[in-house]
Amino acid sequence: MNVWNDAGRQGRPGHDAGAAGKLGLRLKHARQTRGMTLKEVAIAAGCSESLLSKIENGKASPSLPMLHRLVEVLETNIGRMFEEVDGEEGIIFRAGQRPLIALDRLRQGDGVALERVIPYSAGHLLQCNIHHIGKGGTSAGPISHAGEEVGYVIEGTIELTVDDGVFELNAGDAFAFRSERPHHYRNIGDVPASIFWVNTPPTF
Repeated sequence: MNVWNDAGRQGRPGHDAGAAGKLGLRLKHARQTRGMTLKEVAIAAGCSESLLSKIENGKASPSLPMLHRLVEVLETNIGRMFEEVDGEEGIIFRAGQRPLIALDRLRQGDGVALERVIPYSAGHLLQCNIHHIGKGGTSAGPISHAGEEVGYVIEGTIELTVDDGVFELNAGDAFAFRSERPHHYRNIGDVPASIFWVNTPPTF
């Protein structure tokens, strides 16, 4: 098992080329299933064709907003891109064994990684991740989608923007809002931050 050391987190599952490759293959499969070319998807998602090709080949990781745009164009959702087999009887998901999805770590400080608390499954009404944000990391721009979400800051200091409101949150603070409201966040502290984040329905 790899260990994610870039944001000073030891003992958590890591992210390697295999995870990026799996994401790329699923994006490529979704594109081909819809009969779309690289150019068509790139134009619709607002990215370059060369970058999309690198993402599909596991040589680059998309930012969270870009991934959100890609799955919208492909008429799927982020959960399906990282679908995993459920844990013990679909109930227990052990520490150190949950998937960790790294997003655009090179361009956003130490980056953002999503630790899957609930593996994606058609049977779940909730979607839950722990967002690990390295020092200087950010979700890289506002996104919006259907549903409602709630979060709890486990550690660190983050700046949460919802619509035009900007809020500083520290460990122990919580938030809730409709997912249709444009939102994004960044780590404004001197140490890595983590947010326990739940949204429903699991369309994000």
